[in-house]
Amino acid sequence: MITDKKIVVIGSGVSGVGAVKLLEAAGAVPTLYDSNEKLTEAEVRKRLPEGSKCKVVLGEFPENLKKETELVVLSPGVPVDLPLVEELRTNGAAIWGEVELAYHFGKGKIAAITGTNGKTTTTTLVGEIFKSYYPEVFVVGNIGTAYTQEALKMTDNSVIAAEISSFQLETIENFHPKVSAILNITPDHLNRHHTMQCYIETKEKIAENQTRDDTCVLNYDDEETRRFGGSCKASVLYFSREHILDQGVYMDGTAIVYADESVRTKICDVSELKLLGTHNYENVMAAVAIAAAMGVPFPYIRETVINFTAVEHRIEFVAEKKGVAYYNDSKGTNTDASIKAVQAMNRPTIVIGGGYDKHVTFDDWIACFGDKVKWLVLLGQTANQIAETAKKHGFTHIVFTESLEEAVQVCAGKAESGDAVLLSPACASWGMFDNYEQRGRMFKDYVRALPE
Repeated sequence: MITDKKIVVIGSGVSGVGAVKLLEAAGAVPTLYDSNEKLTEAEVRKRLPEGSKCKVVLGEFPENLKKETELVVLSPGVPVDLPLVEELRTNGAAIWGEVELAYHFGKGKIAAITGTNGKTTTTTLVGEIFKSYYPEVFVVGNIGTAYTQEALKMTDNSVIAAEISSFQLETIENFHPKVSAILNITPDHLNRHHTMQCYIETKEKIAENQTRDDTCVLNYDDEETRRFGGSCKASVLYFSREHILDQGVYMDGTAIVYADESVRTKICDVSELKLLGTHNYENVMAAVAIAAAMGVPFPYIRETVINFTAVEHRIEFVAEKKGVAYYNDSKGTNTDASIKAVQAMNRPTIVIGGGYDKHVTFDDWIACFGDKVKWLVLLGQTANQIAETAKKHGFTHIVFTESLEEAVQVCAGKAESGDAVLLSPACASWGMFDNYEQRGRMFKDYVRALPE
């Protein structure tokens, strides 16, 4: 039994603490390790349940523990190619992530969703559709509620919508969703995965344990996911904004249609949706395909999708000040997401961008500005790189700022009535903020503090 093994959880953040809580609740006595020597055991124990018997190890990893460890549970932020992890693997330890751990203890039918962009919106929408039909629903994963936190509450009747990141997919072993989905694949996290091929293969792992009795939902318009459909072991269900499909979900003009061989069912017209932007039509189509594959009847799907509003930090309308509309797209942490946000704007736009360097290029993002973007207001580690790229493309209306508050003030000064201000950084938040949520909420606070 897993509870009898010598288990080490690496990382004392939210995921690591969630893993410890699950393991202790299941009867195991794990060791929690963090290499940060500045942490104290007292600080770490404050995060653990009262009365926790978990051993806490900080700083140098003890040699005797390396030999004894049978199972390692990695937090998503810990690279799998870390020398310590490689050594533990060589010593015979199994390497799991929080998803694999939660799956071991959890029950129910899982719809697992990955992709470079659209995961949070699609997973949230799928969760809402499930809740409209099924009595016992969990929405977990990279979306904010740790899978490990909910696993022991699940029963055979549970239905789960899980947002799964590439970091989490690196460490799956037996994870087997009833329905999987890869929404799209564009360059991201290459500082972690090193090559695009590795990133693609990691995303595809979401379906590696599926069989023909399961379903994999894929984007027909994305070259990589369409290619994967030819080798995927699950039954493939495509969605497409650009092609009429014999089987799957597609757009016919402005109608979203579900095709099942000769039967075609109109789900809704995009004019009925409350979501902004063509990329969100793709998210809705993916959610329709996932929900249908999980057995939800069409009337329940339709009712939910036409009443669904944008999730926080994803092209989220914040306020209108002096005739200027402000949008929070802090979830736009890569260029593809930010391209879609710019394309969704229907006003002349000032963009706030820049942040943590994930070793990607910004040419496609700048190229999408066209005549729509009036100014680019930059901050963070990538500001100079983005500015150089913009100038190369002939875009010179650039302002450098030292903080997000200053960026909002600059935008307010340059915007005219009828314009939009869009926070869509095309970069991760690390370095200046704890996460994209904090960045987005600070942006909203600064906007709301502007004079009317």
